[in-house]
Amino acid sequence: MRSYLFNAVIVFAVLFQSPESVPQQFEQLRQEANAQRKSGDLHGRLQTVLKMEKLLNEAPDAIEAAALAYAEVGDKEHALAALNRFANLGQADDELMPGKSKALANLEKLPEYKLLLNRFAENKTPVSHAETVITLEDPNILAEDIDYDAQSKSFLLTSVLEKKIIRVTMDGEATDFAQSPSHWPMLAIKIDANHNLVWATEVAMEGFSAAPKSDWGRSAVVCFDLKTGTLRQRIEAPGKSAFGDMVLTGQGSPIVSDGEGGGVYRVGADRLERIDAGEFISPQTSAMHPDGRQVFVPDYARGIGLLDLASRKIVWLDQSVPKFAINGIDGLYFDRGFLIATQNGTSPERVARFQLDATMTQIVSEEIIERATPTLGDPTHGVLVGDSFYYIANSGWNNLDDAGNVKAGAKLTSARIMRYRHPVTGGETDFPGAGMGTKSRVSGSFRH
Repeated sequence: MRSYLFNAVIVFAVLFQSPESVPQQFEQLRQEANAQRKSGDLHGRLQTVLKMEKLLNEAPDAIEAAALAYAEVGDKEHALAALNRFANLGQADDELMPGKSKALANLEKLPEYKLLLNRFAENKTPVSHAETVITLEDPNILAEDIDYDAQSKSFLLTSVLEKKIIRVTMDGEATDFAQSPSHWPMLAIKIDANHNLVWATEVAMEGFSAAPKSDWGRSAVVCFDLKTGTLRQRIEAPGKSAFGDMVLTGQGSPIVSDGEGGGVYRVGADRLERIDAGEFISPQTSAMHPDGRQVFVPDYARGIGLLDLASRKIVWLDQSVPKFAINGIDGLYFDRGFLIATQNGTSPERVARFQLDATMTQIVSEEIIERATPTLGDPTHGVLVGDSFYYIANSGWNNLDDAGNVKAGAKLTSARIMRYRHPVTGGETDFPGAGMGTKSRVSGSFRH
């Protein structure tokens, strides 16, 4: 699930006066920047935006915001430098095109700006290394998450608008597996074949018309029997949460992310235990580290953090130089020394594969699997099956407004399951746990 808390245009908010956690710091900075803009203190606002850029680990959206802030105070040199950094990360935003931003008006006649426009155009060229294997016939499903049932050789997918889990065979035949117990949108899903269980989440997203208004802000982790679809367990989440993403530990315990509240939780026998220390703004689908003691947590705004499950300490992946865009990740999957990411919060949206170094704390290269194609649309989640990565493309989220209603003039179209066959190279099997893939958003402009 993608986070609605942060996007390229900073939407300023108020909340906290004495920030402690990172989400509180983030909101405080946004409050300060909003007040500075209203008072006309653009130089002060620039310094606040730069603090936010640091807090967000120099994510592309934060770099773009810094570029605009530099331009507003007339610092063309630093504005152009920030825009070049943004382009270096493979990004391209329509709001940076001529005539779109008053802040950039003084740059538009400069030759450096025109060169940037060429770079942005290059970053929007289509890339495709995947193929469509299944097209879902029902466009109203709004498929969110996916996992693979090896026993039946079929996929289980969650439906947001139809509030259920469906089973889809390799030839595209779809049948209902289970309904949301609370009649809320269903989001995350993971299969624990060893224990014959299916873990999932149901979420009554705040302001989302498909959920009863009286339930807005509630979430639950639910568990079904894999063979029958019978409900086995339901655990209510803390209030004002959006439990939209999940991964299973090697023992089958769910680790669930709260994309709205910022927490990461582990499911016990009948309870939830928060296992982070408040450093995430909007955590999404995590991937287990092969040592089983750590988990890669993608924060929609801050990038990828490596969380120690025992100590709660987090190390943000060091990218060194060159840097790569690792924000806007909805789903993250570990595969033999690589991280595969579905990124519906980058511009353009994409699916990418990042190679880790031997310590698995630094990204050293990237490969774009799919970008800016007619088939991609708004990608959500995926699953590793053998030598292939299957992912949901053209989910339909981009056709909904902030209340979850179909936008005027738009219509939902059939989602696709795409397949990327990833190469196996000699270096990939040098990692402990080789071949161990983890699979596991609450999102949208109002969600993730």
